[in-house]
Amino acid sequence: MKTYFHVDMDAFFVSVEELFDPSLKGQPVVVGGRPNERGVVSAASYAARKFGVHSAMPLRTAYKLCPQAIFVDGHPERYRECSQQVYDVLHAFSPLVEMASIDEAYLDMTGTERLYGPPMKAAHLLHERMKARTNLNCSIGIAASRLVAKISSDQAKPNGVLWVLPGQESAFLAPLDVRKVPGVGKVTEKNLHAVGIRKVGDLARLDEAFLEQRFGKWGLALAGKSRGLDAGGWFDTEIGENEGPKSISHEHTFSEDTADPAQMESTLARLCEMVGRRMREHGLSARTIQLKLRYSDFSTITRAHSVPRATHIDTEIYEEIRELFHRNWTPGATVRLLGVHVSGWADEGEQMSLMGEERHEKWEGALAAADKLRDKFGESAVSLASTLRGRFRERTHENPASLPGKRPPGKPAQ
Repeated sequence: MKTYFHVDMDAFFVSVEELFDPSLKGQPVVVGGRPNERGVVSAASYAARKFGVHSAMPLRTAYKLCPQAIFVDGHPERYRECSQQVYDVLHAFSPLVEMASIDEAYLDMTGTERLYGPPMKAAHLLHERMKARTNLNCSIGIAASRLVAKISSDQAKPNGVLWVLPGQESAFLAPLDVRKVPGVGKVTEKNLHAVGIRKVGDLARLDEAFLEQRFGKWGLALAGKSRGLDAGGWFDTEIGENEGPKSISHEHTFSEDTADPAQMESTLARLCEMVGRRMREHGLSARTIQLKLRYSDFSTITRAHSVPRATHIDTEIYEEIRELFHRNWTPGATVRLLGVHVSGWADEGEQMSLMGEERHEKWEGALAAADKLRDKFGESAVSLASTLRGRFRERTHENPASLPGKRPPGKPAQ
């Protein structure tokens, strides 16, 4: 019988801000930007959540709901530093750790009873160590599957521990809203409601054949999840098997719409730099490069191009994106958002010309050195000159570059 812990840091971004500014404790705090900006909420304190504020909500909506809230830009470097401390505590507790995001992780605790005692005792010990080493609170879910452990940690918030005993998974899940199941978003929830499924118990009572017919392979995964099984998506691999992302993207919404091609080119260069950094961190190279362009009227186009040689070089990605941009942007039209998306992982393919190959190798060396400096001094330590005009505040992200515990194959753990 497996024993899994899901450790979820409580209101992580807000809690880190409180470490640096204790006056924020107990206050309604919103992390993500200023109330008059176009961005979205990255995190909200429990005091702000009482007014209906939640992550991914537009900042302006959050202000309408809670005008007395303290709005904070956010400090991604601080969050990465604290996430590393969290990872260090977890990795010292169990060698089988998988960081699911910057503030949550799964631990395989199977067979550790001689070392830590039964699961509940071990969880309380980890709880105490986390507080002592990081001064941050966490909630821990314990179960025989990662899915149930994740759901139970959510039910344990804030600052609690909840163990779902083996054999009790269905009884625990049955009364919960289907939205509590990892992977069920607004669209899936709406589709489930359309067929009368509102609770996990409703889902568990349905025939697998019906779910497969209605929702395809995802329907079969939902059937398994409703019974507390690890099925679909994140749960298809074992802890420690770092498959890496299926795609990588970054986008930026301008504070004010712009028709300035120089500003937009510089912004695209910065986005390409961020995407390239993430790819190199995972040891990946992409063949498909895609531009996202949203105009002021919210009309949005995406255009992709496949390159003959897979790449993770910032400048090579930018050359393709810049061409896609000028081929598809209507000169003079104001733009609200730009994005860069890469996928189609592959080994570097065809050989370039001698001059092109030499240039590629030089950039490879330069970017490797730049990444080392970023690892040591932060993401803003080194940047391309072409990005200076398009610099923008890094959005607080659940899966940023330099995420602890994430490493390409062959690279040793930190």
